[in-house]
Amino acid sequence: MKKSYWRGGKEQAALRGISFELRRGERLAYLGPNGAGKTTMIRCLSGRAKPDSGSIQLLGEPIDATSVRDSLGLVPQEIAIYEDLTTTENLAAFGRFHGLRGRRLKEKIQWGLQWTGLADRAHDLVGTFSGGMKRRVNLACGVLHEPDVLLLDEPTVGVDPQSRQRIFAMLAELNADGTSVLLTTHHLDEAETQCDRIVIVDHGEVIATGTFEELVRQTIGGDREVTVRLDQPLRGHGNEPLAVTGLQVTARPGEPVVTTKMREVAKGLPRLMDALSEAEYGVLDVEVQSPSLHHVFLHLTGHALRD
Repeated sequence: MKKSYWRGGKEQAALRGISFELRRGERLAYLGPNGAGKTTMIRCLSGRAKPDSGSIQLLGEPIDATSVRDSLGLVPQEIAIYEDLTTTENLAAFGRFHGLRGRRLKEKIQWGLQWTGLADRAHDLVGTFSGGMKRRVNLACGVLHEPDVLLLDEPTVGVDPQSRQRIFAMLAELNADGTSVLLTTHHLDEAETQCDRIVIVDHGEVIATGTFEELVRQTIGGDREVTVRLDQPLRGHGNEPLAVTGLQVTARPGEPVVTTKMREVAKGLPRLMDALSEAEYGVLDVEVQSPSLHHVFLHLTGHALRD
């Protein structure tokens, strides 16, 4: 799929041929630096923008087909609820937007109040709520009609860690009931821990896709980075001042710190400790860092997520 915009008399490509799949019951993270086309993709998927070329299918049918429109839920990055209405009034309004009426609407309003944990604030104006509470109401308004697929554009922007945890607990309930979730986020830990697969885009193109473990293997390998703080700087010169079988040890110039990479820490770390002990160094601290999505992202894009 491709999508371009005209800005300042010039055509700028937002999507240069994006192609990916969201599977049934899957939580898929969609990551990329600012300007990579994430929001444009959400707009195209939700029908708010029309692709220049390519097609989008939902449940095997074109996304713009009336028969599948009600199967899609959208929670935009900007909070889209009425702050001068109460929680109940917001849920009622959005329920009606999605075609709910009568008893079914009343049932879903009660469900939304319980699901968000805001039953005790049912008759309070949403404008008095914290950012995290507003996000929860926003999320409930987007799923009252029980969509098969939910599009989430930065659902935890500006919320505290406790609210983030609550939001993902809510999403886990939806996912357990079979809802497929597409999530764009700036929080790499959310993608790593909360999603089944990850799509990484840059300059409007997909540059990698897979589970976290698959992306690590494809890009930076499975080595752990080991950092050891000593009681004195390492003696000697060169890039490998300490000989350890099977390991390449690097010293930080002038600092009592050495680093190395290990595939099997349980085997490599004892060898490193023995070598340091034989050379009469005291070990003050040891840190073992596993590969993270942050390392994968930097390896693939060459810059941090917010650049």
